[in-house]
Amino acid sequence: MSAPALEAIEREVVECRRCPRLVAWREQVATEKVARFRDETYWGRPVPGFGDPQARIVLVGLAPGAHGSNRTGRMFTGDGSGDFLWPALHAAGLASRPDSRRRDDGLRAIDLWITAAVRCAPPDNKPLLSERDNCAPYLVRELAALDRARVVIALGAFGWDAALRTFAALGATVPAPKPRFAHGAEVEIGRWRVLGSYHVSQQNTFTGRLTRPMLDAVFARAVDVAQAGGVASR
Repeated sequence: MSAPALEAIEREVVECRRCPRLVAWREQVATEKVARFRDETYWGRPVPGFGDPQARIVLVGLAPGAHGSNRTGRMFTGDGSGDFLWPALHAAGLASRPDSRRRDDGLRAIDLWITAAVRCAPPDNKPLLSERDNCAPYLVRELAALDRARVVIALGAFGWDAALRTFAALGATVPAPKPRFAHGAEVEIGRWRVLGSYHVSQQNTFTGRLTRPMLDAVFARAVDVAQAGGVASR
């Protein structure tokens, strides 16, 4: 069953100390904090995946935000990226509410699992390739455990590449040349259909590179494909 396997992965993730640079950074941020959160206790550990163990849709981000997920302990929770993401997920029927503030706020993901290529907040939001590779087995095991998953939404080129590497590790044949990331890109690999979206970081949302209608279109497409059983119909 999916749930016990995912729970086992979560236990390993939250205790992980494979990357000394990331361990030092996440713990420094959790200790020094920022003024607006100075009275809060930071999570300060790797952030596990979150959502519905029976999900047909998986969303893959880059890494936790220093004062978002690294503070709250849940993916895309408590920062600007999450503030943009969750209303769109709620409108698509993939979340029980349009905001995510803390781990115990009662939010439920619906037919959706949310995870990331790297589980610790990295300095400047830029993990090293070695750190990506250290974290990669967790994503492989998650996707293997999510046996109903048919659609993977990759946020940004980093998430896209992580998804393709994960498919290959699970025995799927990734086309050569490797499919290129773009917003709205779509390709079928093995039993999964991967959809690309610009990341929901404020760097993209504040500049208008990613708008709400653009994100809504990706989520609507993901729901359509999932409901069709993964078959790529248009």
